[in-house]
Amino acid sequence: MDSKVQASKAKSTRRRVLEYIIDETMLKVGSEFVWLWVATEPENRQILALSISKERNMFVAERFISDLVKIHGIHPVSTDDGGTWYPMACRFLNLDHHIHSSLEKSLIERKMQYIKDRTESFDDYFPCRIKNYKLKHVRNWLRLFVDYHNNEIKHIK
Repeated sequence: MDSKVQASKAKSTRRRVLEYIIDETMLKVGSEFVWLWVATEPENRQILALSISKERNMFVAERFISDLVKIHGIHPVSTDDGGTWYPMACRFLNLDHHIHSSLEKSLIERKMQYIKDRTESFDDYFPCRIKNYKLKHVRNWLRLFVDYHNNEIKHIK
């Protein structure tokens, strides 16, 4: 149901994480709609984790945030005010939760649009024609995308 797409643990433990900026968006994969969950860090602007799920609820949010904590440690969580699933998941995990500041909102919205633009372009140019393989195709591409994106961010600074 939920598949994690994360940068390697060895690389991620070296990053300084101040907080998690988290959001989710709907993607169309073939004829199916899925939720893409994204966590970024505001200072280095790298993608900390991506996850795809068919549902959007407190249980998926809790699992996504819990996986972040296992890799990056305990940090405050910043989300938009749209869903009750984040505050509930943070309460369950004993994490501080707050609503995005205008800067955090801008950072995550730009990152989400950047990812959506790339995934749509990717499938237009490299469509997967194997039956029942579309989600795996997207997960594999997202793994590569995160590694490439985070590597490029490091070299820009």
